Amino acid sequence: MSVQERKQRERAERERLIVATARELAEQQGWDAVTTRRLAERIEYSQPVLYSHFRGKREIIGAVALEGAAEMAAALRAATSAADDPRTRVTALARTYLEFAERNPAVYDAIFQLDGGLAFAKEDTPEPLKDAFAALLETLSEVTGDGVHPGLFTETFWAALHGLATLTRAGRLPPGDAERRVELLVDRLAMV
Repeated sequence: MSVQERKQRERAERERLIVATARELAEQQGWDAVTTRRLAERIEYSQPVLYSHFRGKREIIGAVALEGAAEMAAALRAATSAADDPRTRVTALARTYLEFAERNPAVYDAIFQLDGGLAFAKEDTPEPLKDAFAALLETLSEVTGDGVHPGLFTETFWAALHGLATLTRAGRLPPGDAERRVELLVDRLAMV
């Protein structure tokens, strides 16, 4: 292995460490606790080393968002691939999305709530974000219905899931009816 290859590998490992540490800190204490100073202390590198990887917190949030979007896409595909029919797939998709949001609140915020400097619904949208949307579209296009654009339907269903996730987390919806909300969403919006 050449010196150049070793340095590239070490740089990639440091970047993964920064992202993993930021994610862990955000999940434990919230995004306000994620500062370059705290990250530098936790990973035992200087702040200038952090800045050689990311220009600031915004880029770190973006990196966490991209990693989280890839994980979400994989989880959605795994859940829907195990289902036998469209209704079961859409139900599995909805449950998995909401479970991901509940289990990973800081990552979910990085993807959908915080400014990570990432473009959404544009030409230059990063591939992991496009793939997360594609994971929704793959299942929801089966139940879109005649005369309805699959992408538009997916955006609407996704907005409903996002609303359920954020309102439930904020304590605005009673937690006891979560499953009934999923059933209602699948039955009425997806009409499966």
